[in-house]
Amino acid sequence: MTSLPHSAAADRNKEPILAVLRQLLGPGGSALEIASGTGQHAAWFAAALPGWTWQPTDADASMLPAIAARIAEADLSNVRPPLRLDVEAPQWPTPQAPFAERFDAIYCANMLHIAPWSACAGLMAGAARQLASGGRLVTYGPYFETDQPAAPGNLAFDESLRARDPAWGIRQLDDVAAQAERHGLALQQRHAMPANNLLLVFAAAAS
Repeated sequence: MTSLPHSAAADRNKEPILAVLRQLLGPGGSALEIASGTGQHAAWFAAALPGWTWQPTDADASMLPAIAARIAEADLSNVRPPLRLDVEAPQWPTPQAPFAERFDAIYCANMLHIAPWSACAGLMAGAARQLASGGRLVTYGPYFETDQPAAPGNLAFDESLRARDPAWGIRQLDDVAAQAERHGLALQQRHAMPANNLLLVFAAAAS
């Protein structure tokens, strides 16, 4: 078996996330993944949801060969070759020709807290451009909520993130939802997940 980059967190959270995706997604469609990282989620979800075509992407071009190798190792025919995508770019992907289609779902896990705040605006603007009518943006990760006490683990994690880069940090859910609304995306569902994470579902207006 090929030695590939591995994320222990992605391995732990793939099943809880998949359980929500099974409820949320229909029998088939096309999904764009933002910040695919090691490609573990792309491989797991595509194998479990064979009616869905998965398009992995990452801002770090050096991760693309590992993602491609993981998909090849899993022998998946419903995953497209990974592409470089910078969420803050005015055109997706980057720098190839723009996507010729709109996606039924866009999935982004564990990116907003390890990126500058401008990445949130970029994600919402890009999702609004790329989602099909009635499509959904799914985000996963830790968030702070004004009406919920912050978990001690999240407070410590936030402090460690900001020590690494002052532009990073766990985001306020209200701020993320407001940024989504500016681009016509409404927070539709909030799912509590293990390890003090949330899975959020933003819906694009149906036309």
